Amino acid sequence: MYNEVSESFESYFGGLKDQRIERHKLYSLTEILFVVLCGTICGAESWRDYVLFGKEKLDFLRLHFPFENGIPSKNTLSRVFYALDPEAFKQCFIEWVKSLQSLLNDVVAIDGKTLCNSINMQDNIPAIHMVSAFATHARLILAQQKVDDKSNEITAIPKLLDLLDLIGQAVTIDAIGTQKAIAKKIREKEADYVLALKGNQGTLNDDVRLFLEREFQKSASTAIEDRYEEVDKGHGRIEVRKCIVSSQIDWLQQKQDWIGLKTVAMIEETREVGDKISIERRFFISSLPADAKRIAAAVRAHWLIENALHWTLDVVFNEDSSRIRKDHAGENMAIVRHIVVNMLSNAKKLFKNIGLKALRKKASWGNETLGQILKQNF
Repeated sequence: MYNEVSESFESYFGGLKDQRIERHKLYSLTEILFVVLCGTICGAESWRDYVLFGKEKLDFLRLHFPFENGIPSKNTLSRVFYALDPEAFKQCFIEWVKSLQSLLNDVVAIDGKTLCNSINMQDNIPAIHMVSAFATHARLILAQQKVDDKSNEITAIPKLLDLLDLIGQAVTIDAIGTQKAIAKKIREKEADYVLALKGNQGTLNDDVRLFLEREFQKSASTAIEDRYEEVDKGHGRIEVRKCIVSSQIDWLQQKQDWIGLKTVAMIEETREVGDKISIERRFFISSLPADAKRIAAAVRAHWLIENALHWTLDVVFNEDSSRIRKDHAGENMAIVRHIVVNMLSNAKKLFKNIGLKALRKKASWGNETLGQILKQNF
């Protein structure tokens, strides 16, 4: 019965502990995970969807696992995902991702996303908030960490960093994650950081802003060591992005508090749409050297976690509408969606000019496509 796909899938996820009573089992945990995974690839969203999918695709599923008792009921599926240990599931996910990734000088963007419909007002349980690490060039989710109830991303990000192999990578985080302890953790992981500044770092943002804006206005500044500019035209607008960087920051009182701090940077974005012109300036601290093009690229790559990941989860996977939220089920299903996003992204090289949404439809319409996606990832 076992083939290359099923053996590989079993090797990564077969070690998960099944919380059910042994004598009551009609379906193995691996079979349950596999039918939910395949169902999610093909567009299933609810427990009822997974049952319908499984019954329709039973012959295909039996090419990989026995399913001697057919497809589990929706109650069985829900009970398994309520009880499944999300920490153990997450570790399996991370080990599987390592088999897909070959990261070299990538930008790892870290950002959080709230699963809007996961709030349980009846039991006074807040919505699930997940912080994810996203390799922007490889387009892979590397790991995720649930934010503890009554906490925030600041406490979750160090836990997420502990899960990652970041040697040689550049890590980007929004201003909420611009914390001394987080910068220290990134350097301990032998990675570099590009951290956004806002008003939550005391006087640091104002000091950097005043210094760089003053130097930017000079006709010739010796403090600005590198500059980079790029222009985008299209859809009736013109965008000009300028980046300036300085490593001459011995004057900065807070420098000693930020482990590895080498440079400060400003990015000015000018957008022209018709007769309207808008200008926005953003400021950053970094452990990278004074390379304006590299820092500008890292900052721009950071937005892929919004545009390529969070948008995909909301629009393609309808995540914000999911009502699966009891016990551990919401977090576990978020991990399933992350697995599938990675699988589809990794399989896209086999399917030219097909977006993820269309690829899900294609997989649901034909067993050959679903089989190709599985073989590409396991």
